Amino acid sequence: MNPTPNIHFLDYFIMFLTLVVSLGVGFWFSKRQKDTNNYFKAAGSIPSWAIGISILATLISSITFLAYPGEGYTSNWIRLVQGLMVPIVLVAIVGFVVPLFRHVIQLSTYEYFEKRFGKFARFYTSISFILTHFSKMGTVFFLISLALSKMIGLDTVTIIWIIGAAVILLTMLGGIEAVIWLDVIQGFLLIIGGVIALGILLFTPEGGPMEVWRVAMASDRIGFGPFDWNFVHLTFWVMALNGVFYAIQKYGTDQTIVQRYLTAKTDKAAIKASLIGVLLSVPVWAMFMFIGTALFSYYKITGAPLPADIEADAVFPYFILTKLPVGIVGLILSALMAAAISSLDSDLNCLSAILMEDYYKRIFPKSTDKQQLMMGRLFIVLAGLGAIGVALFYVNAGSEGVLGIIFTLYAIFSGGIAGMFLLGIFSTRANKQGLYWGIGASILFTAWALLTSTPIGMEGKKTILLNLGNFNYTQHKYMIGVYSHVVLIVVGYVGSLCCKGGATDISLTWVGWKQRKKQLNKA
Repeated sequence: MNPTPNIHFLDYFIMFLTLVVSLGVGFWFSKRQKDTNNYFKAAGSIPSWAIGISILATLISSITFLAYPGEGYTSNWIRLVQGLMVPIVLVAIVGFVVPLFRHVIQLSTYEYFEKRFGKFARFYTSISFILTHFSKMGTVFFLISLALSKMIGLDTVTIIWIIGAAVILLTMLGGIEAVIWLDVIQGFLLIIGGVIALGILLFTPEGGPMEVWRVAMASDRIGFGPFDWNFVHLTFWVMALNGVFYAIQKYGTDQTIVQRYLTAKTDKAAIKASLIGVLLSVPVWAMFMFIGTALFSYYKITGAPLPADIEADAVFPYFILTKLPVGIVGLILSALMAAAISSLDSDLNCLSAILMEDYYKRIFPKSTDKQQLMMGRLFIVLAGLGAIGVALFYVNAGSEGVLGIIFTLYAIFSGGIAGMFLLGIFSTRANKQGLYWGIGASILFTAWALLTSTPIGMEGKKTILLNLGNFNYTQHKYMIGVYSHVVLIVVGYVGSLCCKGGATDISLTWVGWKQRKKQLNKA
């Protein structure tokens, strides 16, 4: 994309106002942050609707804002299948998972794994969260800054520092309360921006929405296929299976979601918030996917020119810059920026919570709450600066090279966590000895699959790290995540049958939840 940036002063002002409001929310809630209970859990005072919209804003990052329209422009809606699996899984597990976490853990999601399988399980899962979300934050910083730099003509590094400083400051000052209420504002901004863009795409071309739909249908841009039972290529079933485990890992093991459960007033309110979040997320995902489809039809119907070398992810930004009126451009760019901020502030607060609960309090068990609050703020600053560092590395070296190797290693050592969760919840026989066998098998499988299928290196000089010829992993990359969980479950369960362990605390399993629910119903 190479449009000449022609942003009106009003558009710049709207974007500036978005940053000012974000910082203002942080300052507003800063005076309420007197202890760690409020800083990380909002003292359990947030209404369910606000938590639900916060979950939506956390799940819809700027990557979604750019990538989904790109997918809809070039292909059909197959990548939306992952999101469609989320409500199905959530409805099945939310009734007992949410109350379980609210009654079992203090703050860290990974406290559950320690109580169920021992200290190693807690450290394995918490380190995985830290590494994966730390790398994710650097990626979000880089991609949003790169997109904005091309759209408004400002240097990428400058944008990284501006957004980074704003996110660090508002999160450090306002705690989880500021994060959630800012997410509410940004969630509405995101939806409004998407609706306006879609409305213009549907009603501007001659023939209106019906013609847009007809062109999309005629060009095979609408649908979820192919439906072949094939795991080598990207098919409906690959995305569906991936979506099931994505939903389990996100809602059962991800601190950014589980910590939201703790901010609700009651178990019922937390369950309601979870359902609101996911039931809003699916239509928003679908809207941005359909924006891509409408973009394809729009340029097909109107014959408006596109740069010859434009990439799919750049079509929506190009449309925003060249086809939308003054003011609307600023609003949608603000929505794009808000999508990044709402994802990053959640990650920062939750990373700080994990560093505090799983590590600092273990090393300094006699520390006061005041000291813990101070360190929590310091962790936010350090994590934010680290993520900015990753983004700056991307600017200088691109998205491949050394970071490609590092992130491959992260993927290897974070495999199977959803499997660990399922094993702990649904099996009363699973024990920590068997789990260790499962973790080992999952790591070995993931290492083999990734190292024998992932090209690493600079553009033009990519090589597979481990080439075993006919023994290389050849199925679709998305299936690695599915298999790693299944391997852990199977090996972990069989290992538990072979290795004697201590008695299982039934209250940490689904069986215990059923018994407790039955007792409550009798009472």
